[in-house]
Amino acid sequence: MNFQEKIRNIAVVAHVDHGKTTLIDKMLKESISKRDFEALSERAMDSDELEKERGITILSKCTGIKYKDYRINIVDTPGHGDFGSEVERVLAMVDGVLLLVDAFDGPMPQTRFILKKCFEYNLHVLLVINKIDRPGARPEEVLEMVYDLFLELGGENVNLDFPVIYASAKEGYAIKDLKIQGEDRFKDKLNPLFDAIIDFIPHPLILNKPELEFLVTSIGHDDFLGATAIGIVKSGKLKVNDSVYLYNAKDELVKTKPNKIFLFDGLKRTETNEINEGDIALAAGLTGVNAGDYIVNDKPVSPLQRIKIDEPVILVNFIVNKSPFSGKEGKLVTTRQLRERLFKEVSNNVGLKVVETGDETVFDVYGRGLLHLSILIEKMRREGFEFAVSKPKGVIKEIDGKKMEPYELLYITVKDEFTGGALERLSSMKGNLLDMTKDDKGNTYLEFVIPSRSIMGFHNEFLTMTKGTGTMNHNFYKFDEYAYDISPRKNGVMISMENGEANSYGLFNLQDRGSLFVSPQGEVYEGMVIGIHSKPGDITVNPCKKKQLTNMRSKASDEMITLTPPIKLSIEYALEFIEDDELVEFTPKSIRLRKKLLSENDRKKESRGLLKV
Repeated sequence: MNFQEKIRNIAVVAHVDHGKTTLIDKMLKESISKRDFEALSERAMDSDELEKERGITILSKCTGIKYKDYRINIVDTPGHGDFGSEVERVLAMVDGVLLLVDAFDGPMPQTRFILKKCFEYNLHVLLVINKIDRPGARPEEVLEMVYDLFLELGGENVNLDFPVIYASAKEGYAIKDLKIQGEDRFKDKLNPLFDAIIDFIPHPLILNKPELEFLVTSIGHDDFLGATAIGIVKSGKLKVNDSVYLYNAKDELVKTKPNKIFLFDGLKRTETNEINEGDIALAAGLTGVNAGDYIVNDKPVSPLQRIKIDEPVILVNFIVNKSPFSGKEGKLVTTRQLRERLFKEVSNNVGLKVVETGDETVFDVYGRGLLHLSILIEKMRREGFEFAVSKPKGVIKEIDGKKMEPYELLYITVKDEFTGGALERLSSMKGNLLDMTKDDKGNTYLEFVIPSRSIMGFHNEFLTMTKGTGTMNHNFYKFDEYAYDISPRKNGVMISMENGEANSYGLFNLQDRGSLFVSPQGEVYEGMVIGIHSKPGDITVNPCKKKQLTNMRSKASDEMITLTPPIKLSIEYALEFIEDDELVEFTPKSIRLRKKLLSENDRKKESRGLLKV
C-alpha cells in the first residue's frame, strides 16, 4: 500500500456562522496531546486579529490531524460570500469537502456557491448537519432541502448517495442516526465523522510522475522564515534546497530554492526534508511566488491547470488623501506607498483586482463585495495608511451587445408583521421574488434575485424597517441585463462651511435639522459632511459657531445644552451611505465623510456644468 493511501485532504466549507471553525476545534482537541489541548484556545483556527474581532473566518488555513494510522489534512475556509475566492483556490488542493449546514437555517447563499464549485471540481461531498441540539432544529427537513439543492445544481444524474452525519460541534459529538438520543450521543464523540471521512473521501490521486508539480494556493510572510507558500504536491517530490523553478501565470520560469519545508500537525508545523504526492505543506524561501503559481523542476510539456477564480462584481476608487487633514494621523500617505500596498495585496488576495487609471493618484480596485473591500481597508488603516475611497459601484459589462450588471441571491428572514413592508421595498428595488415560506413561530423566509447595486446601502434601512429583528444574507448569482438607474439617497447631508473645531453651541443648533456624525471638540474642515439632513437636499452649515458673549444674564440663556450622541461611522456604513459626489476619508484613527469638491463655490459651478470634476 502506498503511503498516499493513508492521506485524506479535505476542506470544511459552509455558510457563515454554521460552525466550521468550532467543528475543527473539536476535531483538533480529540487528536492532540493533553498539554496541547489545555493550550488550545477557542476558535483557534481564527488566528488573525480581525478574525477574532469580527468572529468570522477571513483567510483559509491548514491544519492536520492523525486518526488511527491516517493523516487527515484539513483546510478551514471562510463562510462569507465576499471571500469566495479563498474557497475557490482551496478546492484545487483537496479531494473532498465536509459541507456543514445549520440544522435550523438550512442551505444558505454560500452553501449554494460552494456546492456548485464542488461539482465543477468533481469533489466528494460529505454532508454534516450541524447544531442538531439547537432549539427549533429541523434536521430531517434540512436534509430534504439539501437533496433539492443537489438536484438543482447537479442535474438528474447527480449522486445523492452521500454520507450524512448529524453533529453538534459545540458539544463535540457526531452521530449517523437521529434515533440516538441523550447521553448515547456523546459515547463515540466525533469518531463517526472521522470514520466517514476515511471511508468516503478518496486518497490523493497517485500519478507516479517524476515531474514536480507543487501548486501554490496561498502565500504569506514569517518573521523568521521570510516568504512562505502553502500548497499541494500534485506530482513528483520536493526536497529542501532543491534547485527548482517558479512557473508563473505568464508561463515564465524563475529559478528558486526552498530552504525549509513543513507539514501541518495540529496547530504546529513539523519540519521535514521532503514532501511527496498528495502532501499539503508549507515551503519557505520561494521568493517572488504568487498564489496560483507552480513550483516545477522543468517547463511542463502540457499546460498546467490554473486556479479558476470568479470575476469581481464591485468597484471602488482608492484615492490619495488630499483633504486638509492629510498626514495628521497616518504615516503612509503618498501615491507610491498606496500603489505598492494595493499591488502587494493582489499577489495573495486572488479575488482582488487593481487597475491604474489616467490619474496617478487614483486606482480602480475590484472586489467580491463590501465586506471583502472593508477588510482590506481596515488592514491598511492599522498599518498606518491614509486614503480616500469612492462610492462602491457594480461592475458593468457588455455581453452580446447588452448592458449587464451583477445580480445576487438574497435570503431574508423577517417576522410576519414586517413581511408586507419588506416585499414592497424589495420589489421597488427591482427584486424578483423566487420563494416565500413561513414557519409556525411567526417567521417568513423570502428568497429574491436582485441587482447588487440595490443591496448596497439597504442593510441599515432593513434593520430599521424590521426593528432589528430581521436577518439578510446574499451572494453573487449571475450577470443579467441592467435593471435601472438607482435613485439617489432620500436625505441630503449637512456640510461644514468652516475649518476649525466643532463646539456644543454650534452642534446644538444643528441637531434639530438632522443626525450628526461629529461631537464637540471634533475637528472639521470646509466640505466635510458632518451629518444627515432630515430633508432632501444638501445644506451648508457652521458647526464651529460660538455663542456671542453679552453683559446680560438670564436663566433661560444659561441652561445646560444637551446633545444627542453622534452616529458612529463604521467602514461598511460609510461606504453604503455616500453618493457619487462624496468620498470616505480613512485614517488610522478616523473615518470622515467629505464632498469631492470641498469649496461651496466649486460645487455650485459643477452643478451648472461650469466645472469638471
